[in-house]
Amino acid sequence: MFEWLGENWWALWLTVFLAFAVVEMLTLSLFFIMLAGGALAGLAADFAGAPFWLQIVIFSVVSLLMIAFVRPIALKHLHKGPEEQRTNIDRLIGQSALVLESVSGTSGLVKIGGDVWSARSTAGILDAGATVHVTKIEGATAVVTSSADNSPS
Repeated sequence: MFEWLGENWWALWLTVFLAFAVVEMLTLSLFFIMLAGGALAGLAADFAGAPFWLQIVIFSVVSLLMIAFVRPIALKHLHKGPEEQRTNIDRLIGQSALVLESVSGTSGLVKIGGDVWSARSTAGILDAGATVHVTKIEGATAVVTSSADNSPS
């Protein structure tokens, strides 16, 4: 077994690459994919006929260079986009909601889009059937205010 591995280091590099790729899929940190790139460089060095010690050096250098130079650029582009392009819960802020169950300063239910949220009001008691606006989300509670409070004066 070890004799075969000593003659076929490419199998080790391929295994290391696949392991780093799987870990990257689980973490999504763009760190392990850089190590996977180093493993591919080690694989290429093996195919080029480099001795194993040189393959390790190539793996190390390529991995470090990718972490130092490629990862910051990739992270910057990953988080690139207009500020007004909100996602997840942030996109609910400013949305209209329908009061399903009377909303007070401590409790109530509203429907935002197709989802029912617990809610509390910053504008007194809001009756069922009223249309309100979401001002912020605190945990699993939507903080709402009356639509009349948001109309331009």
